[in-house]
Amino acid sequence: MDANVEKKNEELIRAILDSESYKEYRRQLDRVQEDPILKAQIDDYRQRNFELTMADETDLVRISQFQQEFKDFRQDPLVDDFLAAELDFCRMMQVIETRLIDALDFQ
Repeated sequence: MDANVEKKNEELIRAILDSESYKEYRRQLDRVQEDPILKAQIDDYRQRNFELTMADETDLVRISQFQQEFKDFRQDPLVDDFLAAELDFCRMMQVIETRLIDALDFQ
C-alpha cells in the first residue's frame, strides 16, 4: 500500500478510536459484557432484527410481532443505551464509507 495512504489510514483509525461515538459504544459494550446472559439476548435481538431488515419483502405483521415481542426488552436502560450507542457508531461508520466511495466514484 502507498505509504501516504497507509499513514492517512492510521490517522483515520486513531480519529475513530478517539471519537465520542466510538468511546460511548465501547463504554456501553463493556457494561453489557458484564452480563453474559443479557449480551446473548442482545445478540439474539440484533440477529433477528438484521434478518427481518434483510428480508426480501416487508412483512408488517412480522415487524409488528417482533416489536411487540421485544418491547419490554428494549425498555431496559442498559439494552437501550447499548443499542443507541451502537447505532450512533454504525451511522458514523456508514457516513465515512459513503463519503469515501462517493469521492472516489467507486462503483
